[in-house]
Amino acid sequence: MAESKKVPRQAMPEQAPEDRAHNFEEVPHGYSIETAMLEAGRCLQCKKPRCVEGCPVQNDIPGFVGLVKEGKFIEAAHKLKETNSLPAVCGRVCPQEEQCEKVCILGVKGEPVAIGRLERFVADYERLNSEMEVPELPPATGKKVAIVGAGPAGLTVAGDLIKLGHAVTIFEALHEPGGVLTYGIPEFRLPKAIVKSEVDFLKKLGVTFVMDFVVGRNSTVPELMEDEGYDAVFVGSGAGLPSFMNIPGENLVGVYSANEYLTRSNLMKAYLFPRFDTPPIKRERVVVVGGGNVAMDSARTALRLGADVTIVYRRAKEQMPARAEEVHHAGEEGVKFQMLTAPIRVHGDARHRVTEIECLRMELGEPDASGRRRPVEVPGSEFRIPADTVIIAIGNKPNPLIPQTMEGLETSKWGTIVVNPDTMETSVRGVFAAGDIVSGAATVISAMGQGRIAAASIHRFLGGEDPPTAS
Repeated sequence: MAESKKVPRQAMPEQAPEDRAHNFEEVPHGYSIETAMLEAGRCLQCKKPRCVEGCPVQNDIPGFVGLVKEGKFIEAAHKLKETNSLPAVCGRVCPQEEQCEKVCILGVKGEPVAIGRLERFVADYERLNSEMEVPELPPATGKKVAIVGAGPAGLTVAGDLIKLGHAVTIFEALHEPGGVLTYGIPEFRLPKAIVKSEVDFLKKLGVTFVMDFVVGRNSTVPELMEDEGYDAVFVGSGAGLPSFMNIPGENLVGVYSANEYLTRSNLMKAYLFPRFDTPPIKRERVVVVGGGNVAMDSARTALRLGADVTIVYRRAKEQMPARAEEVHHAGEEGVKFQMLTAPIRVHGDARHRVTEIECLRMELGEPDASGRRRPVEVPGSEFRIPADTVIIAIGNKPNPLIPQTMEGLETSKWGTIVVNPDTMETSVRGVFAAGDIVSGAATVISAMGQGRIAAASIHRFLGGEDPPTAS
């Protein structure tokens, strides 16, 4: 134990801010073999590892970290894939500092083991140095499962169920799998090649992907079950309906939801600019409204496209819900922060194009229900920020299409699908749901954690067990 404590947490090398602010290449470079083994050696191999409890998908963290320490990197990758279908993704975008690393015993008096960085290293090592080994699958059960949405939740459920012998088909509305992993998260944070590799592994396992298929339009969920013969359906359609502030001027040309802005950037390959030109989103003065990871992604994307970028947030900087690492990176790269600031109107010119965003100064008052001090308006403090683009990144809501085309499906007042949290089954027998369509906009790993619960419940259901329905 003493030896582990003597070794400091290993930093991950990354591009210099002045370089990465002008390209879409991945910011961190990842651990070398020597650094990964050194970091893995810090793990105390606790008999009761709290890190496993802190992981939404229950990865055997001491198990895979111990294999890294021994130099058994491929074995470590296989250990991770016992519980996680997307380790290269999770190693990059999951908030480990709020989950597994938060409860690491080394973190009590020092720095926790860099679990996320080791997960990334292991997944990358396998991808770059070996053919991804397809595990031996059990005999086919003869049961068919339809999965709605190829995002993190759907991909997780598919990976778990195909390994149990069920036939799995994923129906995706867009033309590439991945959901938010492909269309939402920028290239510099999650390269498209990483997502493609994870999806290709699922295809090797036998998962079928049907693209450009909108469930609720091409077929409804009841039709998939009654006409197409699917024995169970999993809904992982996410929360892709953007929220707006409902202030004057939000309909002006140059105002985007973060969903649209990031999807345009990814779909039109803005990350390959100037080889791929993206005139609809290339602007000079960009204001991003919001303080979460999506706001950081939007701001850092705009910066790389040559804009002067300001983030406007109504609370203090330390209250931002974005990962500290993302806020730090944005600041290093040159994104400006206008804290305790609330937009009240977007102004435009005679052609209805954005010219300015008008804001109010705020100050912190008493704590609200979340425990954070509530921002309060400072009367008479109006001011304007010049802008030709405004990106609204204040959250998302579920698309109502599936609930509207499915009789008997219970939803909440927020439009999310109501499930039994122990089984993820909906009010409709044989239909399960997880991810943002259930919880509202949340993290990739939380969607995957719910997906694993759903997959286990679907397996029991297909085996004749009768899980309780949601109340």
